Amino acid sequence: LHDPGYVYFGAGLDQSASLDRARDALLQAVENLRQEKITAEEVERARTALLNDFEKSQLETGAFVRALSEFAATGSWRLFFLYRERLRKVTLDDVQRAGERYLKPANRVLGIFVPTEHPDRAEIPTATGLEEALGTYRDDDFDPSPANIESRITRRELSNGIQAALLQKKTRGGRVVVNLALHWGDEKSLHNRAVACDFAGSMLIRGSRKHTRAQLKEAFEKLNATVSVGGEGASIEVRTENLAAALRLVAEALREPAFRPAEFDEMKRAAITSAEAQRTDPAALAGVRLARHLHLYPKGHPLYTPTIEERIEKLHAAKLGDAEACYRDLFGATGADFVAVGEFDPGEMARLVEELFGTWRTPLPFERVPARYFDRPAFENAFVTPDKANAVLRAGLNVRMRDDHPDFPAIVLANYLLGGPSTARVPARVRDKEGLSYSTYTTFNSSPFDESAEFYVSSIFAPQNRGRVERAIREELERAVRAGFTAGEVEEGRKSLLEARRMSRMQDRSLVTRLGSYLFAKRTFAWDIEFESKIAALTAGQVNAALRRHIDPARLSVIVAGDFKTP
Repeated sequence: LHDPGYVYFGAGLDQSASLDRARDALLQAVENLRQEKITAEEVERARTALLNDFEKSQLETGAFVRALSEFAATGSWRLFFLYRERLRKVTLDDVQRAGERYLKPANRVLGIFVPTEHPDRAEIPTATGLEEALGTYRDDDFDPSPANIESRITRRELSNGIQAALLQKKTRGGRVVVNLALHWGDEKSLHNRAVACDFAGSMLIRGSRKHTRAQLKEAFEKLNATVSVGGEGASIEVRTENLAAALRLVAEALREPAFRPAEFDEMKRAAITSAEAQRTDPAALAGVRLARHLHLYPKGHPLYTPTIEERIEKLHAAKLGDAEACYRDLFGATGADFVAVGEFDPGEMARLVEELFGTWRTPLPFERVPARYFDRPAFENAFVTPDKANAVLRAGLNVRMRDDHPDFPAIVLANYLLGGPSTARVPARVRDKEGLSYSTYTTFNSSPFDESAEFYVSSIFAPQNRGRVERAIREELERAVRAGFTAGEVEEGRKSLLEARRMSRMQDRSLVTRLGSYLFAKRTFAWDIEFESKIAALTAGQVNAALRRHIDPARLSVIVAGDFKTP
C-alpha cells in the first residue's frame, strides 16, 4: 500500500458477557502467532474464500464495477487483478511473516464500546445522501417473454411426489441456480412450535453427522458455491461442473443433521441477543405492532406474530430436544418443489434429485396453513426509541382479495403508481419534492390461495419530520382515491410495470423464485401472459374505480417509531 492501511478484529457481546475475558481472548487469538503458528490448511481456506469472492464479484456487473472503483480510488483499477494474482501466489511463510510483523501490541489500537442508556451524543450536521445507482445485467441471447420461457421449461414429477421445473439457458460464468422448497406440517402439528421449528431449520447448516459446520463451509467454498439451507429447503448458485457435489452436500446437511449441543447453544445466544436488540429498533417495533394489529391469529397459531418480549421468553425456553423433535416429526421432501435455471443436463439433474431426495419421506401429510382475512379498524401508535438516528413508519390495511379477483390487475397497477418506483406519487412527494425521507414506498401482497391481501406503506425519515411525513403520505393516498390517476399516468405506468416484469424475468434468481411459486400454485407462465395482457388493456377509469373499491385511506393503520421528543 502507498498509504498506511489497517486490519480490524472485533467481537459483539451481550450485556451479561465479560468484557475483560472477551478482550483477552481476542488479543490472544490475534497477537499470539509466534506461539500458535498459522497452518497451511488455514491459508488454503482463506485463499479459497477470497478468490471465490473475486470470481463472484465478476459475475455481477454492479459488484464488479464497485470493486474496480474501490481499487481505482487507491491508484488504479488494475490493482484488482494484481491483488488477485498475488493471492494465488502467497505462501504460508508470507502470511506467517506478515502476521508476526504487524499483529503485535505495539502496533495495536484497542477500543471498547459500552452502550449507555443516555449517551451524550455530538450533534452532526445532516449530510446530503448519494442516490444509489442500480444496474441490471442483460443476457441479449435470452428472450424473457413468458411464452418463450414456458416453451423451454422441462417439467417432471419425480419419485416421492417431487415436482421439478428445469430451465436450460446460458448464464454468465456458466452457473446454475437451484432451489428446493420443502413442504411440511399443518396447523395442528405446527401449533406452539414456531421457535422449535425455526431452530430446527437453522441447525441444518451447522453441521451434519459427517462434517462440522466449519467443514461444510470449507467444502462449499472449495466448490465456489453460494448456498442457503434451512427448514424451508435450500438454494444453490454454483458453476455447472460443481453442481452435483454441491447438491450432495446440501442433501447431507438436510438429511443427516448432527444437532450438536454446542452449536445449538451458540445459535440460541445469538438469537436472544438479536431479539433483545429489537426492543429499541424502530423498524422491528413498528413492524411487529402493525402485524399484530392487522392479523389477529390466536397465540400458538403458526401465523401468530408474538411481541418482542414473548419471542425473547420463547427463545430463552428453547431446548435442543424440541428442535430435534420438530425435525424428526415433520421434515421431509415428499411433495417438494425443485427448480433449476442455467447450464445443466435435465436428465442428469432429475436423476440426481431422485437419488438424493426420492426416499426422504415426510412423516406427516403436509397441509398448507390458510391465511385469513381480518376486517380491522384504523389504528395509530407510536414508539419512542431514544438515540436512534432514523425513524420508521409502517402503515397498512387488509384487502379481501385473491390474485384471481377481477380487480387484481388494476390494484397492482394502482399500487405501482402510488409507490412502486421512486417516481410514483408517494415517494415523489415525500422524498423528492419535500426531501423528508430516505426511502418511501408502497407494496401490495396477495395470494393465489386465500382472500387475504395487504396494502402497505413504509418510510424511513428523520424523527423531527414525523408529522410532515405522515401528512404527506395521507394526502397523496387521499388525493389518488379522490381525483384518481390521469390517463397519461396510467399509460406510462403500464409500460413501466410491464418492463419491470420483463427485466425481472431476465434475472436467474428471480426466475427460480417465480418457477417455484408456480409449481406450488400449479401454474405455468400462461398465467403471466394472461395477467400482463390485462395490465396492458387497463384504462384510467378501471384503475381508479378499483382503487376506490379496495383502498380506503380512512382504514389505514399507522405505526411510527423513532427518537421523538413526545410520543
